[in-house]
Amino acid sequence: MGVGMDQEQEWVLRARKGDQEAFSRLVEAFQRPVYNLAYRMLGNADEAEEAAQETFIRLYTRFNTYDVNRKFSSWLFSIASHYCIDKLRRRRLTLLSLEDVAFHDYHLASNEERPEGAVVRDEKEELVHQLLDTLPEDYRAAVVLFYWYDLSYQEIAQILDSTESAIKSRLFRARKKLAGTARKNMSQIITQSVAVAA
Repeated sequence: MGVGMDQEQEWVLRARKGDQEAFSRLVEAFQRPVYNLAYRMLGNADEAEEAAQETFIRLYTRFNTYDVNRKFSSWLFSIASHYCIDKLRRRRLTLLSLEDVAFHDYHLASNEERPEGAVVRDEKEELVHQLLDTLPEDYRAAVVLFYWYDLSYQEIAQILDSTESAIKSRLFRARKKLAGTARKNMSQIITQSVAVAA
């Protein structure tokens, strides 16, 4: 985000008092992280954009409820996460599971990426989204916050209004379930490839 904690806190304090410029600075500083969080959870660019806008609207209207002793980014991610969870629940997705893979490696592209490397990366991104789509909303939120944002169990528990033990349990179950889903998908791909080659 490239914003110092002192500068961020100054903007927060000023924005809570109705300073429009300070609020705009906060939006500029956090719009990309909030959008990325929403995109990881929703898997759709338009919905992620909508979620980010709604998050900042809710931030603006609820600023008077912000506890200054709490980390601002955690509070903001909490607003975004809960909005996305509600949206996912409204979709009434079939709940399945998650795979024990290094998700944080999938979204990082090489600085000297060749065209074929970009294709592979895009395919991996698609695979990750497909796997995330199989997860219950609460599991998905925990996975995104843990693997992409490197937040601690304590921070995730605070964001999702849960406990550290519950978050650890969600992540364990998510990895276990996704491993089964990934193995099943790989088995189907191999079977299809063999059938084509025959």
